[in-house]
Amino acid sequence: MQLGSIEAGGTKFVCAIGNEDYRTDNRVIIPTTTPEETLSQCIAYFKQYPDLKAIGISSFGPIELRRNAPKYGYVTDTPKPHWSNTDFLGRLKQELDVPMAWTTDVNGSAYGEYVVSTLFNEKINSLVYFTIGTGVGAGAIVDGKFVGTMGHPEMGHVRLKRHPDDLDFKGICPFHGDCLEGLVSGPTFEARLGKHGHEVPMTDHVWDIMAYYVAQAALQETLMLRPDKIVFGGGVVSEAFLVKVRAEFAKLLNGYVDVGNIEDYIVMPSVKENGSATLGDFALALKEYNK
Repeated sequence: MQLGSIEAGGTKFVCAIGNEDYRTDNRVIIPTTTPEETLSQCIAYFKQYPDLKAIGISSFGPIELRRNAPKYGYVTDTPKPHWSNTDFLGRLKQELDVPMAWTTDVNGSAYGEYVVSTLFNEKINSLVYFTIGTGVGAGAIVDGKFVGTMGHPEMGHVRLKRHPDDLDFKGICPFHGDCLEGLVSGPTFEARLGKHGHEVPMTDHVWDIMAYYVAQAALQETLMLRPDKIVFGGGVVSEAFLVKVRAEFAKLLNGYVDVGNIEDYIVMPSVKENGSATLGDFALALKEYNK
């Protein structure tokens, strides 16, 4: 069975064809330009596959997820130029007559990680997936279902206790200043240090400061949702950084609740090369097809 995936990012769209075993057979990268140009290229790509049965779409946001809302399927008030109030799903449905699953980029990644865990018999019921890159976002799965009914969670914009060595930094979020995204997303390196994150050695104190913030986010989700694990992906995240995050998390949690082995609880993605969303999209497409 041929299934499609669109991982829609602010910089690029990753379109893929796979199957019910969640294996990718073909993949193409389309630059994110205007909605008409980008979505037209997506449509042209999938029209090459007449046996396509369903498509899973995980998009940057904010997006409208409520099926009974007038703007269901839209990218809503996004800071991405040209994309505010774009009828993303409607445009595809005009020319592709297949079932389509529609969710956020981080929800797609969360679902991909959840599916992989079940395939490997990890016996998990819930997880939270954070991406830390140009922005910060997170999706949560509980018993195979996404968290959020009025809309999707915005865990990247939670407020945090400031690190005592970082009080002069105002943060870069245009809405909240020093929320999680405003303090730890990739562009904060340039705002703080005038250089890109990959140029900053792990010995630089800024990584300790960021680990303190990310650990707080992990603590919040731990105490609110009690997930089986928390996954961190995105360009800012590395195993060396997570070592620092785990250490800060352990201090903040202070043994209050049991999370098992912290190295198994706070982890990197199981799906390599940022493929969690594509795998999740295939699984969501299959689920939509079987409804």
